[in-house]
Amino acid sequence: MTTTNPGPDLTPGRRRLILAICCMSLLLVSIDVTIVNVALPSIQHDLHASVSGLQWIIDAYTLVLASLLLLSGSTADRLGRRRIFQVGLTLFTLGSLLCSVAPSLGWLVAFRAVQAVGGSMLNPVAMSIITNVFTEPGERARAIGVWGAVVGVSLGLGPVLGGVLVDSIGWRSIFWVNIPVGIAALVLTALFVPESRAARSRRLDPVAQLLVIGVLVGLSHGIIEGPRQGWSSPEIVSLLAAAVVGLLVLVGYEARRHEPLVDVRFFRSAPFSGAAAMAAFGFGGFGGFLFLNTLYLQDVRHYSALQAGLCTLPTAVMAFVLSPWSGRITARRGPRIPLAVAGIAMTAAPLMLTRLTPTTPLAWLLASYLLLGIGFGMLNAPITNTAVSGMPRAQAGVAAAIASTSRQVGQSLGVAVVGSVAGAGAVGALGTGFAHASHPGWWVVVGCGVGVLSVGLTVSGVRGRASADRTAERLLPARAVAAR
Repeated sequence: MTTTNPGPDLTPGRRRLILAICCMSLLLVSIDVTIVNVALPSIQHDLHASVSGLQWIIDAYTLVLASLLLLSGSTADRLGRRRIFQVGLTLFTLGSLLCSVAPSLGWLVAFRAVQAVGGSMLNPVAMSIITNVFTEPGERARAIGVWGAVVGVSLGLGPVLGGVLVDSIGWRSIFWVNIPVGIAALVLTALFVPESRAARSRRLDPVAQLLVIGVLVGLSHGIIEGPRQGWSSPEIVSLLAAAVVGLLVLVGYEARRHEPLVDVRFFRSAPFSGAAAMAAFGFGGFGGFLFLNTLYLQDVRHYSALQAGLCTLPTAVMAFVLSPWSGRITARRGPRIPLAVAGIAMTAAPLMLTRLTPTTPLAWLLASYLLLGIGFGMLNAPITNTAVSGMPRAQAGVAAAIASTSRQVGQSLGVAVVGSVAGAGAVGALGTGFAHASHPGWWVVVGCGVGVLSVGLTVSGVRGRASADRTAERLLPARAVAAR
């Protein structure tokens, strides 16, 4: 419930325009991941970055994004969604400008973090705006369908656009494209997007927020730097131990909070816990796949950035085509079938590359990319559906936000683990030897696909639904549960 509910007072054309503005923000954030992946070899050459340095370029963005998603959503509910959305656009655009002029790897990583602070204020807040503007259920479902399709568009556009820019102008230009889009979205938001805020917003939870950041940074830093410094070095052992202790403290602290940042009671629901795990496995595998594949195509096969981007088009096309189809199957028959297809495809795709060589036939590579697109396209809708399955309506938004955070955490850890495994085998060097060194990394990605399949089949059955119902009974009084 919101203090302002402008949806019914807006014309259909105005609502469509607001949807387009919100989709612009999604395009900015989503395209940034794939467009940067294509540019990694050029950045590595220009800034003399190691494999771990390239990992930080990706993970500085996804880590900060994952850490702040929940905070940004609750802050927007409190202070105003349009206001926070505008702040996010400003920070993201400024961060993109700073990235384009970064003089060294360290500065680029820092400016990527600035981008992510802004990005954390865009997608969750934009979804809240859409929900508030499109109040009729059928119209809202169609709007969310358009929103989901933009992810597929960004997946396809990012590598190709990035390849064109890197080959013709240079890697710094991949950040320039964000600037005019960000400025246009900022102006259009001020002109057309109505302000709204929650009638009763949740309290801030700064202790939990700091613990979340500490756990994610400690874990990722330890995994990324472990191969270089040695897994038994005091710094790495301390970082990983601190991450474990921080997680335990976070769980204990949140269990005693009346309005926690992360309600640990949600995880008593097998479908919800499974959705978080599948999001981490699925996006971890996807992020690791893209990271290894980009380095392989450009540093081993010596493809240009544009050629590498065009090779990934089968992934993008299948993700774009199958995402809405997966949503329809999930709505009619439940999440079990899409999750099974997603798990099988996301296991088979990297399994085909576990014996990768510098001369692996292109047709074999494209078939693997096609399977990855099938798996990824079928994955998102059932994850969201499973996360909110059985949850009280008042808690569904928070449950979906935690699932979104799990996606970003998974992608960050996927790049960290896969890059560290492959980087250790290559002794930090890139080149033809990277094909063989990447084999353990591909097996890690296979494990992520197996995780999606096994967890999906486990939590999408009758027992999973019963677990969700029991959790709902604990979260709401009996009368509220009966009314759901």
